[in-house]
Amino acid sequence: MHSVEQRQFFRDGNQGERMNTQLGLRSLFVLTALYLLAASASGQTVADQDRQMADKIFKNIQVLRGLTVDEFMGTMGFIAASLSMNCIDCHVASSASDVTKFAEDTPVKQTARKMILMVKSINVANFGGNQTVTCYSCHRGSERPKAIPSLADQYGTPPPEDPDEVEIQGAQGAGALSEDQILDKYIQALGGAQHLVELTSFVAKGSYEGFDTDGDKVPVEIFAKAPNQRTTVVHLPEGDSIRSYDGRSGWMTSTGTLLPLPVLELTGGDLDGGRLDALISFPAQIKQALTGWRTGFPSTSIDDNAVDVVQGTSPDNTPVKLYFDKKSGLLVRLVRYTDTAIGLNPTQIDYSDYRDVAGVKIPFHWVVTWTDGRSTTELSSVQPNLQIDPSKFSKPSPPPRRVAAP
Repeated sequence: MHSVEQRQFFRDGNQGERMNTQLGLRSLFVLTALYLLAASASGQTVADQDRQMADKIFKNIQVLRGLTVDEFMGTMGFIAASLSMNCIDCHVASSASDVTKFAEDTPVKQTARKMILMVKSINVANFGGNQTVTCYSCHRGSERPKAIPSLADQYGTPPPEDPDEVEIQGAQGAGALSEDQILDKYIQALGGAQHLVELTSFVAKGSYEGFDTDGDKVPVEIFAKAPNQRTTVVHLPEGDSIRSYDGRSGWMTSTGTLLPLPVLELTGGDLDGGRLDALISFPAQIKQALTGWRTGFPSTSIDDNAVDVVQGTSPDNTPVKLYFDKKSGLLVRLVRYTDTAIGLNPTQIDYSDYRDVAGVKIPFHWVVTWTDGRSTTELSSVQPNLQIDPSKFSKPSPPPRRVAAP
């Protein structure tokens, strides 16, 4: 949920892969690191930092004022993804080696400020201040919007519509399955409600590959306990990267990033994402995980397989879309969104290679794609119904840093 200042910004009208990725992501971490270092120097606690506004921490913010640091960084990711640019495409090139240079003005930054104000005025004048028009509306992943109609697009093969687009309005189509029918089919496809209830925990091992592994596969462990606890430990060469959710709160260690704090508390969309990941591990109560369920979306397919689509609303009032294979009934994709000052940032998780574990089908392969990068997890083993030390889901201790081998 947004602060009062953020809500006023939205009402007044507003106005990251595609970041070209590792450089863009690490630049975002650098900016956040500056904020944390500034707070640390003033003797503030982590709770104090969460309350700080970006325009009080960063220098030379002229338009995107009244936002928290988290919201500000998400907004930067939204711009980067909308234009398929990374951080130094807007900021001076020397920012990559000197983080103080991010505050310097460039012609591109000055243009971006004008565009944000333009989009804000369009939304206020025509759409009641709602974020109907965004950077992506015109740019569509290009640095410059197209001004001339394309005959190739008109008479050639048009690009496919994005199946992850959020449907805000509309009623259930005639003959479409209801959300209850689709979710009940999913429960049966996994093994049935009784088997789901009998799976109370699991420990999994496998491999992980992502922006923080430089293309290499590294070991990963996952600890999960019903109904909603989950911890992932990625064993990076420089130390363990841990992401945990204990049923109410979530944390991640900063190993593999440039953040100066060893353990960060998850908030907002990141916290809600941790909650949803944990619930999907034990989906017997999936109907209660979200509210405002609706279906009846246009027919679509994933990897040439027809899917049923259901959309719900998360506790932070952002949409979540789930895609179920029409034949198997299994979940093949989940898309959740984080609200920013100028639009919604999507995170997509694709599930595959379901295998039977204690009578329940569990995905052994998934790919997470977001505006700052992509990661792939492949499991090699899953041990069901083990006793797991409760401390596994607690706030992780700062892991010792190891020096990666040259």
